[in-house]
Parts: sequence; structure tokens; C-alpha cells
Amino acid sequence: ISPLLPPMCRFEPTCSMYMTQAIEKYGVGRGVWLGVRRLSRCHVFNPGGWDPVP
Repeated sequence: ISPLLPPMCRFEPTCSMYMTQAIEKYGVGRGVWLGVRRLSRCHVFNPGGWDPVP
């Protein structure tokens, strides 16, 4: 997603990078689950900030 849109992600690392790192660390199943959970936290009421893969 990040390469197609201007920089506006409220998290660091970006959600795309977060999911990539989660899949590399935990495999497809858990990695995608962690990425979806991260995307669900991306809304105007969440200030964002540093949120690394656990």
C-alpha cells in the first residue's frame, strides 16, 4: 500500500512493513493475523507512533 500513496501512515513501521516483518518472523498465518490486527488499530482515535512487531 505504501508505495502507491503519499506518506500518511500514523504508525512506524508502516502497516505494509509491519505485516511483511510479521510474516517473516511468524509465518503466513500468524503474520497476517498480526497485520490485520494492526490495520484495525489505524483510525483517527489512535495516535499511532512506534509499534514494532512483538
